[in-house]
Amino acid sequence: MLKEKYDVVVVGAGPAGSVAARFAAENGASVLILERDREPGIPVRCAEGVSHNGIEPFIKIDKRWIASQIDVAKLHAPNGEVANMYNNGTGYVLERRIFDTSLCELATEYGAELITKADALDLVWENNRITGVKFKHINEIKEVKCNIVIGADGVESRVGRWAGIDTSVALKDIDTCVQYTLSNIDVSKDTCEFYFGKEVSPGGYVWIFPKSDHTANVGIGVAGHLAHKKGPKEYLDEFVEENFPDAQVTYTVYGGVTTAATLKEIVKDNIMLVGDAARQVNPITGGGIVQGMIAASIAGKVAAEAVKKNKFNSKFLKKYRKIWDKKLGNTQKTMYKMKEKFMTTDDTRFNKIVEICQKIPEDEFSVKALFTEAVKGDPKLMLEVAKAFVASKMKLK
Repeated sequence: MLKEKYDVVVVGAGPAGSVAARFAAENGASVLILERDREPGIPVRCAEGVSHNGIEPFIKIDKRWIASQIDVAKLHAPNGEVANMYNNGTGYVLERRIFDTSLCELATEYGAELITKADALDLVWENNRITGVKFKHINEIKEVKCNIVIGADGVESRVGRWAGIDTSVALKDIDTCVQYTLSNIDVSKDTCEFYFGKEVSPGGYVWIFPKSDHTANVGIGVAGHLAHKKGPKEYLDEFVEENFPDAQVTYTVYGGVTTAATLKEIVKDNIMLVGDAARQVNPITGGGIVQGMIAASIAGKVAAEAVKKNKFNSKFLKKYRKIWDKKLGNTQKTMYKMKEKFMTTDDTRFNKIVEICQKIPEDEFSVKALFTEAVKGDPKLMLEVAKAFVASKMKLK
């Protein structure tokens, strides 16, 4: 039964929304989650790749939502040369529908309530203050009051705009993406593959994330400012035709992925943004599951503390921003600089990087080694890269 008022209303039941709800409820707040689709985890708009160390702090690993375990990353240079990276920890390709549902179920076990088919329409304002959320639930317009709204509504984040937050990003900082789930193909179940080069994906890359020995998520991201002459679907279709001519497409997804730093403003009176809505992503890969959950856990705890202290203004809620920046936000800024350097690298440099990486011993070849090569010639950025990777290794474990 929907109550008239909750301490916290979370808009969106993706990983960030569910984790925020869980930590707010666990710490004593009454929480309602509004999910516009019929269940969490649909539609899948993600390559579904995560690291073990990234998700293990938030939920017990369950084989039900793991499609494959990844132990190798294969990097393809524009000239066809390949380097294999073995020393980067265990990763997973998820079944997001099951994974997201499990995270949401965990939030409800801690006391959060969930309403599906609940499409947020606007914020409720009283005396220039956010006091709730208006939403449509099965053709009926409803309102629910609250002290804090947590916007976890993805890259398009209407909640942020409704609150007056500038959620825009530069065209160069959003990749336009297409992904197919392909069947009837031969792939290595333990290996993710990445293809670089201006002829494959300008300003981005093509990925292959296997879900079995004969199925995989195969997608592409093209930097927004480079996609006007030739779109990502055309690039991806050419790639699939060349590499998987007998493949069958079983699922197609289109979308934008931000590759920016965290928004300048993720908190206002009575509101916080988390996950993709706050641009809390890895600017290099566009991945945001782990970053979103880390941010959401902070936001959930701060929201519960705000409830206990009856402090809902931005001055208090900015505690979330301060902790996030210390935990991962400042590292994200450095990774953004790395992206600027790496994604503007020409094909000759990509070829050279892979050539060098081929000579690195297997037990020493890591993401750090890869990007150290990418930013050579820029001593200041190399120092920032070293600091960022030390920090991220400590914080993501």
